[in-house]
Amino acid sequence: MGKLSTLVVEDGQSQRELLRDFLRDEGYDVVEAENGDKAIEAVKNGYFDLVLLDYKMPEKDGMTVLEEVKDINTEIDVIMMTAYGSVDTAVRAMKAGAADYITKPIELEELRILIDRIAERQTLRKENEILREELRGKGVTTDQIIFKSVAMSEVVNLSGRVANSIATVLIQGESGTGKELLARLIHNLSPRSERPMIVVNCAALSENLLESELFGHEKGAFTGASQRRIGRFEEADGGTLFLDEIGELSPAVQVKILRFL
Repeated sequence: MGKLSTLVVEDGQSQRELLRDFLRDEGYDVVEAENGDKAIEAVKNGYFDLVLLDYKMPEKDGMTVLEEVKDINTEIDVIMMTAYGSVDTAVRAMKAGAADYITKPIELEELRILIDRIAERQTLRKENEILREELRGKGVTTDQIIFKSVAMSEVVNLSGRVANSIATVLIQGESGTGKELLARLIHNLSPRSERPMIVVNCAALSENLLESELFGHEKGAFTGASQRRIGRFEEADGGTLFLDEIGELSPAVQVKILRFL
């Protein structure tokens, strides 16, 4: 997790220098601005991941600066610094686009935790952008995977990271949550994408048929086996086998699959 390039906007010199020195000691690149106009000028002329913004400043207050910063670059995260008891102000700031707020007097350890959390979110966002570029390069999109939550964003991000692995992947979720979509995403991002993805609905087949479906059989192996049949495991060789509803299998069949895996 990289250190964020940070702009500290605070009209109080002692408070501004305190925050500047603390962040620099933590390894951050820090630029200072003593008022709103200088802050906007710095944002226009430089690159920042994060702005620590005092709400109450003369001439141009924090809300005005926040709106102008977001007009310049929506990707910059802003932490609004408010006086104790100004929670209503902080809530209005977050509705206007602030990532979070912290009340004065500022506890430096609380500030460190807050910035670390924002840094993690930014890292995740950048990784997702890289993943989307990889998907577009392969002609794959995540348009069918509709989500808003951070948790689901992390799942999509994890799909991209696990795709290069040869490990067996277990996808859990209630019916209709998109397990097969994630499986296809992993397959399309993997080195196996040129080979087929074979889907088997384990719940739709009886135990006897399922064994033959998965493992195949030789001609004459049992009554009615008039010809050799290639199983889904062999058919998916070099590609991906998606076993849907694998939890519905009997323990006996699960043991055989476990030995295969």
